[in-house]
Amino acid sequence: MTVTAVLGLFGANAVLSAAPSRQWQPEGTQAGGLLGPLQHGGLRLLFLAVSGVGFSLGAMNVWAVSIADRHGMALLSGVIPSALSVGSLLGGILYGRLRRHGPLGTQLRTAALLFALAWVPLATCPGPIAATALTALPGLFLTALITSAFLTVVALAPADTRTEAYAWLIAAVGTGQAAGTALAGALSTHPYAAALPAAGAFTCLLVLLGARRSLAVSAAARRRGRHRRTPAHAAHR
Repeated sequence: MTVTAVLGLFGANAVLSAAPSRQWQPEGTQAGGLLGPLQHGGLRLLFLAVSGVGFSLGAMNVWAVSIADRHGMALLSGVIPSALSVGSLLGGILYGRLRRHGPLGTQLRTAALLFALAWVPLATCPGPIAATALTALPGLFLTALITSAFLTVVALAPADTRTEAYAWLIAAVGTGQAAGTALAGALSTHPYAAALPAAGAFTCLLVLLGARRSLAVSAAARRRGRHRRTPAHAAHR
């Protein structure tokens, strides 16, 4: 736990001291209204969608414990979630190096589709080794999905409500994770509990498909919040 705390402080310091953070300047404020970012129908649907991502993660954690108990391998309860994290790390590195083209909404839905499909093999209740390897697959697309969701918030939330919008996005993931953990715990002895992560991911995808028009981002909105002074960021436009 001490190492985790130290790494967290190191990561926070790295973000705060990076050139984009130091060079960022706030935009002029607008009237956000009583509901803040929740006044935007598209953002409400986005928050609902990402709760499905959290549901998948919560259900996966309980499913990992169930697999560990079933096979008498306590190590699996930590190894399987770690595989997802490793996949997310690798996916984040690849996503950061890609030149992304097309509308932001398309990128968001594509990441959600790949994230959902990657959970399907786990619904077949594979063995310990296969389950560990397959859990890394959804992780490959997790970072792209969450990053696209944050970029959508940047583009759609009123300037003076973005911090609150970020908080809602994180809270939505956490709420979904709690729901996934609770339901997976109640159904842990049933064979179809392995399909719960995929169910959450497909729920996210369906909501995003239904909210396609509400989440449409104009070219002008896509430019909001970018760190124009940093050449490295400009290369990813």
